[in-house]
Amino acid sequence: MCNATKRFLVVKQAKYYYFHTFVCMMEEQVILVDINDNQIGLMPKMEAHEKALLHRAFSVFIFNKKNQLMLQQRALEKYHSPGLWTNTCCSHQREGESNIEAGKRRLQEEMGFVTELKETTSFIYKAPFDNGLTEHELDHILVGYYNDDPNPNNEEVVAWKWMDLEEVKKDVLQNPQVYTAWFKIIFDKFYNFLNQ
Repeated sequence: MCNATKRFLVVKQAKYYYFHTFVCMMEEQVILVDINDNQIGLMPKMEAHEKALLHRAFSVFIFNKKNQLMLQQRALEKYHSPGLWTNTCCSHQREGESNIEAGKRRLQEEMGFVTELKETTSFIYKAPFDNGLTEHELDHILVGYYNDDPNPNNEEVVAWKWMDLEEVKKDVLQNPQVYTAWFKIIFDKFYNFLNQ
């Protein structure tokens, strides 16, 4: 059961319950794309990860005025990469939703705040997990700025911190096992870009 359904179980009117159940079901669809990011279909998220099919995704990187990156530690109940450190937030776009709209939505859902985002670049990566699932994503990198503390959703995030990019770079090399696969790929590929 997704978060929206849980929140609205207390609502007595059935129409609200069914509406939010429908929204949750729609959230579980990912957008299948070709290598040029053209949509070619929709598929349940778990099925796409089981079949390792290329789908659209985004990763948000939030910096403060000191140019520190906000990292989050994924909740221990996540179905893959639980407890690992990663970028500020990430997820999948919904059909008809722009990359920026999706990034702002998920930033609010996971970290409890919204800020302006800009699209920077995108890339394709493929990362198999020990549980038999595979992330195969065309990942859009979104960057924004924020100077206050977040208000994380504890169903999504167990901890957070600000880190200097040089400190992140050193820690990824020394302790790669504590970071998500996609974060290590992004950080390696785009360190100089993120550090501008």
